Amino acid sequence: MLRIAICDDSAEARMTLRAALERALERRRMEGLFFEFSTGEGLLHWMERRAGELELVFLDIEMRGMDGMDAARRLREMDRNLQLVFVTGYDKYVYAGYGVGALGYLLKPPKPEQLDDVLSRAAAALEQEADRTYFCRSGNTFYRIPLKSIRYFCSDRRRVTCVTAARTYVFYGKLDQVEQEVGAGFIRIHQRYLVRAEAVDQVEGSHVFLGDETLPVSRACREAALTALVRAALEE
Repeated sequence: MLRIAICDDSAEARMTLRAALERALERRRMEGLFFEFSTGEGLLHWMERRAGELELVFLDIEMRGMDGMDAARRLREMDRNLQLVFVTGYDKYVYAGYGVGALGYLLKPPKPEQLDDVLSRAAAALEQEADRTYFCRSGNTFYRIPLKSIRYFCSDRRRVTCVTAARTYVFYGKLDQVEQEVGAGFIRIHQRYLVRAEAVDQVEGSHVFLGDETLPVSRACREAALTALVRAALEE
């Protein structure tokens, strides 16, 4: 399911674009989950609390308050892998989107073949990104977390917490399963802890240091964990 945001200060424009996207998704036999915003500020505020939940954003450029270009720059700072598409009634902005790595630029109203092309390229980009991303679900909320942003995972019974520099994500699962899913680059240092090797700053005795956090290394995991951490450091 593709999670799509539409940001436009015109309710009619949002409704028109959503209907066109729903038809385009149906043609591709894809499903979409839509989120609508009337201001760039509203979208950014939502993203601050729910980063990693969106995959594709359609932005109007000329909006009241913060315009779409400024919103796109802020969004790119929050999520480098987010797919951005500008939709506007003015062709004078056609080259502006390159500065924020926009996926496309569409004039209103977008043609069906243009939306088909955008969805195809978005799907291809997300598929390419999949090997560098961890996906998890908490209730009805799906998260897309870049592997390089993860510092460590912590397990408390069946609740797993993923800690990044920006925020934490909590979901239900088993750390053994997470370890299999993230693959190489993550090292089990304890029954409860799985760390990204590149996030470790220092190893001292039975502890590892990640920034201002200290995590324990269990006796059972110590030899294998230290060997793996040394190997990872040499490969950097």
